[in-house]
Order: sequence, then structure tokens, then C-alpha cells
Amino acid sequence: MNDERADVLLVGLTGGIASGKTAVADRLAELGAVVIDADLLAREVVEPGTPGLDAIAARFGAGVLRSASGGPELDRAALGAIVFADPAARRDLEAIVHPAVRARAAELTRAAPSGSVVVQVIPLLVETGQQDAFDVVVVVDVDPEVQLTRLVARSGLTPGEAQARIDAQAGRGQRLAAADAVLDNNGTPAQLRVAVDALWTRLAAASRDDAGLRGTLAP
Repeated sequence: MNDERADVLLVGLTGGIASGKTAVADRLAELGAVVIDADLLAREVVEPGTPGLDAIAARFGAGVLRSASGGPELDRAALGAIVFADPAARRDLEAIVHPAVRARAAELTRAAPSGSVVVQVIPLLVETGQQDAFDVVVVVDVDPEVQLTRLVARSGLTPGEAQARIDAQAGRGQRLAAADAVLDNNGTPAQLRVAVDALWTRLAAASRDDAGLRGTLAP
């Protein structure tokens, strides 16, 4: 349960890679939610000159850096090739990045206006055991075949590379088990928008309810 702010509704938004989390988050922001995207924060905390980038270079070596006008910056492709092939390396990276991201997300949550619906977009919410920190957990769900096709199309990865990234995340069943609400994104963007708008109506109503919120949006 949300212990950070009793006067906001704290929503954890998650889903597998290429499930459509960004589209959902963008629409919720249009509707009035305060959106905090962990992927964007993960980039922020490893920008040139940050302690996060220094820690990554110390752990993985200069081969994960590249020259840039503002100083050495992270070579994401080089780092990705390492961590997606080595679970221990991925855990080491997460141990560097996740605490910094959580600290920044908490700071932004504290800054949200009273009465807000604060949506934290966290791809690895279930994997990192954060579901109980939220009033409501929303999962964007998609069939595995659709997920793989969309990931290959958008990323240029081979099917094998794309599947490795999917397999590095929690299974579909694990995410759904943690969900208070599920958004099916197997259809069209227009269908997803309708589902998000309906969800927003429920979230906005829940944000005005002082009673227990968790579980009120059960799928």
C-alpha cells in the first residue's frame, strides 16, 4: 500500500516489453494523471557525469562508454549485449540503477499536487517486488505472439534477440497475478484508448475515495 502520500492515488503501471505501456501512460497524462516513467528516469540517472554512469563504468568497463561532446556517455547497445546474455550482469546493473530511479520517483511523487492520480510506469514492477507499494497495480497485457511481432518490428532485433529480452522479464502469469486492473492491448490503438479512458474514470473516482483502494479495480 502507498505509504508515501496519503493524499494521492499511487498507481503502478507495468507490462511486458512492447506491450503498450507508453501509449497507456501518454493517454493517462492527457487525461490528467501525473506520470512518472521509470525508463526515462533510468536514462536520467546515468547521464554523463552522474554517479550512476561512473558506477556502471566501474563494473562493466570502458567498453560500455562512447565519446560525446558532453563527455563519455553510455553505449546502451554495448551494455545491452552484456546484460541480456548474463543474468548476473543484469542483476549488477539493476543494483546500480534501480535505487537511484526509486529515489527520483519518490521525489517526484512528493512534489505531486494533493488529490492527484500519480502513475509510476515501471517495466520491472513485479520482478522487483514493488506491487505492494501501490494503491492500484495496472497491467498492460498482450498475447506472446503479438508481443514478439511488435518488438521485432519496432526494434530491428532478430526474433531470437527479441525473445531473449521478453524472457528476461517476469512471465505473463506473474504480472497478471499482481494486477488490480488489466488493459488488453491485442487490438487496435483506438480500442486501447477506449479501455484507458474507462480505466481513468475509475481511477479518478478512486482518488476521491478515502476508503481502502487496493482491490477495488479488480479485473
